Amino acid sequence: MTALKKAMGGICAPSVYAAYGSKEELFKSALAVYQQQECELVWSDFNSRDVRASIEGLLRNAAISYSSPGKPHGCLVDLSTLNFSPANKGIEDHLRTLRLKTLASLQQRLQRAQDEGELPPATDIAALAAFFTTVLQGLSIQARDGAGRDQMFAIVDCSMASWDALLKR
Repeated sequence: MTALKKAMGGICAPSVYAAYGSKEELFKSALAVYQQQECELVWSDFNSRDVRASIEGLLRNAAISYSSPGKPHGCLVDLSTLNFSPANKGIEDHLRTLRLKTLASLQQRLQRAQDEGELPPATDIAALAAFFTTVLQGLSIQARDGAGRDQMFAIVDCSMASWDALLKR
């Protein structure tokens, strides 16, 4: 809040909250701006390549974004998910919805690949989407804890090395 007040020319906290209606709406607005500005690179070519390259590109782009100077180290949506009080239930639910949209995007991309014959019919789309969503969220936590780009690329390499085994499930 201190940084926000300073950036807004010293406006007082009640005025900031009044402009947005509540702390919750202020946070939701900040999340929307964050997603528009910071998530664009991460998802930039997700649907433009074959499915394996799309997933790998998503993970690598996240590692690049999370390790770029002047950029947030990790994803605000993923890193804002813990330790909610009952008073913040609305924010908790909103963040869950955003995380579920990520999972749904992965499921849709994988399902499209399966429908087009790129993935075997027996592929467990839900499990595969959940796995790579978990890796994506894990990259965010690793970045927050100080992992560099090379370390995150190694995590991406390890997760992609499992691709063929995951398709045999």
